[in-house]
Amino acid sequence: MANSFSSTGLASMDAARVGHEGAVIWLTGLSASGKSSLANGLERALVRHGYACYVLDGDTLRKSLNADLGFSPSDRRENIRRVGAVAGMFADAGLVCIVAVISPYREDRAQARRLCAQGFHEVHVAADLQTCEARDPKGLYQKARAGELAEFTGISAPYEAPHRPQLYLDTAREPFEVSLGLLLNYVLDRVPISD
Repeated sequence: MANSFSSTGLASMDAARVGHEGAVIWLTGLSASGKSSLANGLERALVRHGYACYVLDGDTLRKSLNADLGFSPSDRRENIRRVGAVAGMFADAGLVCIVAVISPYREDRAQARRLCAQGFHEVHVAADLQTCEARDPKGLYQKARAGELAEFTGISAPYEAPHRPQLYLDTAREPFEVSLGLLLNYVLDRVPISD
């Protein structure tokens, strides 16, 4: 289903200009599962391969585009709707848009998929809660456990894991380099550079 921003007829011109089709690589998972690290690593690797990319990171978007939103279910829904719409525009322009957002609800991720005219690839960056809490680089789990953060995914708010993601990365067991290699190979295979 094409999104409302689709520039019909121009997508093939964009692909010719950048050398590949546009796509959305949507990384979903708990906080501290490795989404942002993988997104940034993937961007660097794809640029070396000649791809035009852009990363949309949930933390950055929460300070800019979505600064007016909280963490209630309705605000989370609107957060993902906006991110999906922007990702769709980047992909429609021929870029590989790499999205790193918790996006805890399946229906919201399905809506993001519907908003993207170009290929949407859901990647589950899977790490169990214990692993994510042990990493906790920003101290968010500790704050959530202390009751200082309400509606925190995995603690006081649910996370609905994808039923059938296009790619599953077990970042609790795989070294980062292995997960990144699997992700890179997936994108190179699904979004090839034109000859």
